[in-house]
Amino acid sequence: MIRYEHAPDIETRIRAIAGRLGIRHDFSRVICVRSRGSKSRRTLARCHALPRIMQAALGTKAHYVIEVISENFDKLNEAEKAKTLIHELLHIPKSFGGGFRHHSFVNRKNVEQMYKKLLGDVPCQ
Repeated sequence: MIRYEHAPDIETRIRAIAGRLGIRHDFSRVICVRSRGSKSRRTLARCHALPRIMQAALGTKAHYVIEVISENFDKLNEAEKAKTLIHELLHIPKSFGGGFRHHSFVNRKNVEQMYKKLLGDVPCQ
């Protein structure tokens, strides 16, 4: 059975990454969790959104959950962890409406470009 726990270490990291890269999400509506017990071999992390129907039913705005899969994510080196978190952050659109940016935008090229900005090799815009 998969267990989920709040991941304040991941929240701290994504806020730092986003701040450095100029990503201006409403982090009061981005929650990070670490899951344990997944049988997934390749998935490192996932981004989940509160669907619009649930937003309407609950009378709330969009919220996003970034889930890191402990068995796979925790053993990555620091660079790969950062790239994975950048990848998940890029899935969240600027509109913050409950949708996702697809892999036509969230791809290796864009993640690598953002990672270089994070390292300071490319100026942040």
